[in-house]
Amino acid sequence: MRQTRRVSETRQVLPPMSIEFLQRLPLFADLPEADLRALYQRAEPMTLPAGEWLMREGEMGDALYVVLEGGIEISKRSGEQEVTLAVRGPGEVIGEMALLDQTPRSASGRIVQDVSLLKISKEAFRQVLAASPTAALALLNTVNTRLRSTEAMLRQSEKMAALGTLAAGLAHELNNPAAAVQRSSSQLRDAFGAWQRLTSQLDTLSVDPPQVEAIHTLREEVVRRAAAPASLDPLTQSDLESALQDWLESRGVDQAWDLAPTLITYGLDKSALARLAGNLSRDHLSVVIRWLAASCSLFTLMDEVRMGAERLSEIVKAVKAYAYLDQAPIQEVDVHEGLENTLVILRHKLKSGVNVVRDYASDLPRIEAYASELNQVWTNLIDNAVDAMQGQGQLTLRTYRRDDRIVVEIGDDGPGIPPEIQLRIFDPFFTTKPPGSGTGLGLHIVYHSVVDQHRGQIHLASQPGATTFQIVLPIQLPRGHR
Repeated sequence: MRQTRRVSETRQVLPPMSIEFLQRLPLFADLPEADLRALYQRAEPMTLPAGEWLMREGEMGDALYVVLEGGIEISKRSGEQEVTLAVRGPGEVIGEMALLDQTPRSASGRIVQDVSLLKISKEAFRQVLAASPTAALALLNTVNTRLRSTEAMLRQSEKMAALGTLAAGLAHELNNPAAAVQRSSSQLRDAFGAWQRLTSQLDTLSVDPPQVEAIHTLREEVVRRAAAPASLDPLTQSDLESALQDWLESRGVDQAWDLAPTLITYGLDKSALARLAGNLSRDHLSVVIRWLAASCSLFTLMDEVRMGAERLSEIVKAVKAYAYLDQAPIQEVDVHEGLENTLVILRHKLKSGVNVVRDYASDLPRIEAYASELNQVWTNLIDNAVDAMQGQGQLTLRTYRRDDRIVVEIGDDGPGIPPEIQLRIFDPFFTTKPPGSGTGLGLHIVYHSVVDQHRGQIHLASQPGATTFQIVLPIQLPRGHR
């Protein structure tokens, strides 16, 4: 529990120097001396040593403070870090926001230099505002300035935190195909060596022309089937493998259990190989079968390398398009492409249990937009939806045209947003998450981008099991707004 030390246990008359000090502050400049004295009689002088906390983010505020001496660092949690917003010194007022809004503290205050201050209760604060219109205007100006400064700093912090989150997700997404490429290329070297040895053995076999023709036919068949491997259900695959394994073992082919799955994948089942067996001796058949399996393995590994490389290319392409690198801020944007690129960026959060349902209009036109900012809108809304569903549920993306505008709807089947807070969700710093889990700027940034930057509209419909954010955007930005 935070401990504070009072300057005195008895009320004191404010020294003339202190009256002059308070009169120089905009908040109290219009108050008569008698009112200042009355205010002090109701205020609580305090001193705190460096290192202690005056207030904590999330606590209910019951007073504001006037710093007389020393310094207090104001900070706010953003993700995993504490962001310093300002250091308040002599003459500054802190803690007024919680009293005005009747909400928990939106920031923390830690003593960085031994401090003396006045603690003014909620009731005394209201009397000051009632007695002095100038004080109310001064406080309004202070609050407005601080909100702008705090929002600017937290916007930057949130962007960096979001960048870190995206980077972590992308690192995970890139690591999987990169690891697959590395693993397959390593195996490819060994498989190629085995294939070369078997090819040499095959070339030394004494086979007659019909046998040569049969081997040549199977070689071409492997190449043809490599472009489209067989697609079998697990039960059928298992039955075919078992039958082929028995057939190979009956003809003395070693490691039949290892060869059968590879051959079946490429459609070389018992009947296909039986046509070859009639023209080959037992020893020749073993070499040819192992050579065919080695050829199939080579194609399998090469295909894995290709797919891994294509996946890496897909992710890099999506990231570049998502960020609109090296492009003008305003351009014609394909909204569907932006949504899909956002899903790629957030795939690490979606694949654990989120089913994505797409209902895209086929005739949706491209729109003029601040492309990168618009992708931030999709990111915030989709990310919030996944969080609301706790990673398990259905995410619905719907688009359609409405006259000279397009509409994007992003919905989830989570618990919904309580009616009593729906009107506040776009307010800056408003969040239902615990301190440190959210800055309260995500939906505010969405609102700013949609309404202010793009001259669009945003609507919310929410009840338990169905929450939908509807974004309405002009196809062309208004003149003078580009």
